[in-house]
Formats: sequence, structure tokens, C-alpha cells
Amino acid sequence: MPVISFATSKGGAGKTTSTIVLGTELAEGTEVIMIDADPAKRLTRWSSLAPLPPSVKVVTSQGERFIQDEISDAQHEASFVLIDLEGSASRLTSFAIAESDLVIIPSGEEQQDADAAIETLAEIEMEGRARRRAISSAILFARTSAAVKSKLEKHIHRELMKVGRVMKTELHRRTAFSSLHNAGGGLRQLDPADVNGIEKALINAQAYTSEVIDILEETHHAEAAES
Repeated sequence: MPVISFATSKGGAGKTTSTIVLGTELAEGTEVIMIDADPAKRLTRWSSLAPLPPSVKVVTSQGERFIQDEISDAQHEASFVLIDLEGSASRLTSFAIAESDLVIIPSGEEQQDADAAIETLAEIEMEGRARRRAISSAILFARTSAAVKSKLEKHIHRELMKVGRVMKTELHRRTAFSSLHNAGGGLRQLDPADVNGIEKALINAQAYTSEVIDILEETHHAEAAES
């Protein structure tokens, strides 16, 4: 079963939000386990705010000694395993990346975000060399504005496209996405009377989820062709 990790060394890049949005959207059709491997435990906190759908389970990692077993156990239980990793480089992060079919790197549109994304790409490449396999990765621009890009933002996009795969879909800065951290659950559980823009957020989330699935299928076909 596919393992998708979310990694970046930059705080506030939208890592946990990206995990929640993808996990709850995938769970509309299949079983999903999300592993909280970030010491901040934001994913664990989110899971305690409201009852989770039966198809969603959140596991709080017990640390680097256990992460590989936690991933293996999750793969036997669910169709998708998502891992919210800690920001800094660590043995736990390395172990999880090594087990991943895809590493998503959430990034903002400022230079420090781009620098962090490049550092994370280098870590993924190094882990892939150590394991003697290519580990698929994709940069996801998150918490972005839907407005026309500035010159700096366009420059950041071009620079990152030179060094890695950049997803076509962005997760825009929307009230519905940020509300997940206060209300719990997924977008479909939010109350339109309390939260604006749920429909637009759902369209954004569905496009994001669809592109992730496309990347996984592309990676699977490429690996099959090589074997």
C-alpha cells in the first residue's frame, strides 16, 4: 500500500494541513492511516477535536525505534499511509523517507521556503542513494494566494522547477483549510454557517488528491518498466 510522507525543514509551510486534506479526501473512498511523527503533535491534536470517519485512523509515532514497524503495520491495515514528519533532519525522518513511495514537500513562495524545499530534496536524494532506489518526490505550493503571482513568486516557482517536480495544483490559503485545525474532521464536516468558502476548498482539495494519485500511478508504472 502506498506510503506518502510530508517533509520540510521550514515551519509553517502547511505540512500538517496538507496531510489532513489529502488524508480526509482519500478516506472518502478507502481506508487511510495517518502517522503523526512530528514532536509538535498537531495531527494528533486535530484528531482529538472531532470524531474521525471510520475510514480514518491517526497513529502517534513512538519515535525512531518504532517508525518502521508503525509504517509496516499501517500498510497491512489501510490502503494509504500518510506520515506527517518532523521539520528537522533526524533518523526518524530518514527511516520514514526510505519507506515512502512519495515524499510531498509543502512550500511557501518566499526564498526561505524555497531553500528549505531544496534542502529536503537533497535529503531525499541522499536517502535514495543509500537505499539504491529512486524515491519519488513532489513540491506542493501551499498556503498560497489565488491571485496573480508576483515577480518574486514566479521566480521561486521557476527555481524550484529546475531542481525537482512541482505539483500543478496548489493548496491556496483558505479559511476552510485553516478551520480544520479548530474544528477537526475534514472539509465535508465543516459547517457552512460557521466557515466560508468550503465549496472552493473542496474543489482545490479534490484537484490536489487527484494529482497525488496520478503521481503515484506514474511512479508505479516507471518502476514496473525498470524491473
